[in-house]
Amino acid sequence: MGRKLGVAQHWSPAQSITMGASLSVVPLLDYFARREFAAAGLSPGAVTLPYPDGGGGGGEATCTVHYWASTGEPRLPPLLLVHGFGPRATWQWRCQVGPLSRHFHLIVPDLIGFGGSSCGDDSAASPPSEATQAAALAALLDALPGMKGRRVAVAGTSYGGFVAYWLARTAGAERVGPVVIASSDLLKTAADDRGFLKRAGEGWSAVEEVLLPAEPAAMRKLLEMASYRPPPAVLMPDFILRDFIQKLFTENREQLIQLFKGITVGTDKFPVTPISQEVLIVWGEQDQLFPVEKAYAVQSSLDGKARVEIISKTGHAPQLEDPTRFNKILLDFLLATHKPDPSSNGTSQ
Repeated sequence: MGRKLGVAQHWSPAQSITMGASLSVVPLLDYFARREFAAAGLSPGAVTLPYPDGGGGGGEATCTVHYWASTGEPRLPPLLLVHGFGPRATWQWRCQVGPLSRHFHLIVPDLIGFGGSSCGDDSAASPPSEATQAAALAALLDALPGMKGRRVAVAGTSYGGFVAYWLARTAGAERVGPVVIASSDLLKTAADDRGFLKRAGEGWSAVEEVLLPAEPAAMRKLLEMASYRPPPAVLMPDFILRDFIQKLFTENREQLIQLFKGITVGTDKFPVTPISQEVLIVWGEQDQLFPVEKAYAVQSSLDGKARVEIISKTGHAPQLEDPTRFNKILLDFLLATHKPDPSSNGTSQ
């Protein structure tokens, strides 16, 4: 499966200015996030893959996975970055790609149903499970130049941590090396959802009303709960929040609600058990979506061997609220644990 550069998907400054004139800041922010990726030596691409078995696909269903990756075949240890719910991968990892690209060959995909990744025929496949997402990422890795069979480290934030854990456990240590779980409650239960709604306050009947907002009040609540220092109210007027909702959450919203409700990691279908890879757990101390005590619960479920790092004065996205500290923690862990494949002799296979 060939790699196709997604040049047509770039936003030019002129396009951003035009959209800004119509009071949409999303394309402008998207442009700057993409520029961070390009400056780090990453290029966009997309591959079309068979819809993975076990994910509800049928017949000849396919999915297109959009990604950014370091150019060429890997000459540095490969590192897969997996995003969570919300904006596309470029927004969630924009503060990491520069520092990480100096040490690792980066692959940063949009998960199916997010950003530029989608099913070829939405009617042919049910909302993707973590198994589906992990299988699609494994197929993507095999489709990229020089990556087939290469051992890769993986870091996942929020929902991406569920996918990262599934991939690491099912692919095994020969394929997946060190694992970073950031702000990911792999043990989420109905009781946790009730706790979430209590922290959110009155007026909310379901967690997905906040995590996948459909109205400005919900978007404002999400920012309040996810951030240690949420934007001041004056910077969050309703028309700005509606713009974010329309551009980032409206498309595929019903499918994503079903995806959220169908999470299986941590349930009887796929209980969290220890894995042989070295694991780093990173959490924001003031995370109101997944409280910090869940970091230690996840550590305990992994036999207590995982390293835990708590970043003070950050919420659910410490990689964005304190990228300097987050990046140092990641680099210290990965540089110590993720070495080049002996079989690659420091170059691509």
